[in-house]
Amino acid sequence: MINLVYTLEECWYLSPPWGKEIPLLSVNLLERVYVTTTKSFGYCCGVEWLQQEWNYAVALNDEVVYTSASQLIGTGKLELGIDRPVFALGERVVFRCNRDFSKLRIVQGIHRIDDFWAYTVEWASPELCECDGKLIASGDRRAWVTDTDLVRVSI
Repeated sequence: MINLVYTLEECWYLSPPWGKEIPLLSVNLLERVYVTTTKSFGYCCGVEWLQQEWNYAVALNDEVVYTSASQLIGTGKLELGIDRPVFALGERVVFRCNRDFSKLRIVQGIHRIDDFWAYTVEWASPELCECDGKLIASGDRRAWVTDTDLVRVSI
């Protein structure tokens, strides 16, 4: 058990929550989408891995709606004239604001907020707790940061 805890403490930041292969997105960032629950069109302005699936942010007029893939229908048309994100989902980066500069992070979400891109990375190690005899990680350890807070890593 001690070895497992040590391994978790040393490697948590390189273990993507989705497993070995990043799951495909149902719609692309900046894609025009139809939201079935609101019966309206918008564009995908964000995506983030939450609760074992991709969750999408959709810009609808002056608001942002958060939804699952099952409530979206992609059109295949992209919004033009908007800069692309600097980093990609699943990309390994160094989080500059972290005290330990040697540890990498994985981009787990991308959001367009106003006129800039924000990226979701884990900033702290998991907190372990026991529930029904099983160890589980708890607590929200994610931070939204800008591209100036991250450094691209060549692997």
